[in-house]
Amino acid sequence: MIFSEDRNTLRRMYADAWQKRLEGKPLLPLEDQIAAVIELHPEYHEQILDGDLDEDFSPEAGRSNPFLHMGLHLGLREQVATDRPQGIATIFRTLAAKLGDPHDAEHRMIECLAEALWVAQRDSRPPDEAAYLECLRKIR
Repeated sequence: MIFSEDRNTLRRMYADAWQKRLEGKPLLPLEDQIAAVIELHPEYHEQILDGDLDEDFSPEAGRSNPFLHMGLHLGLREQVATDRPQGIATIFRTLAAKLGDPHDAEHRMIECLAEALWVAQRDSRPPDEAAYLECLRKIR
């Protein structure tokens, strides 16, 4: 289950999905989505398979959290697939066509998603969809 409160369980899902992909084993639909995102991030492959899944990735240490980054990709893909918030699918298609690279479009868009989530957490409230969509519309 991806909605676990235990970060090690979530991280283990990433490692297991990637290992299954590398071994050519059948994947569940969610595992396939996870492996597809991992595949686009070769800079994380070693960390996922050989790294300490309990590692803290603090901004103060200057290391980005690969699991958070890939989780944002997965969350954004779900938003685009369901067009929630309404209009995000069109924003994504337009940006991906303009850039010529859907992965680059995702990277630009997850910056807005991360900001929206951070502000919501900081203010102890749900994310502001209008502000999120406005951020996405400003991407060049």
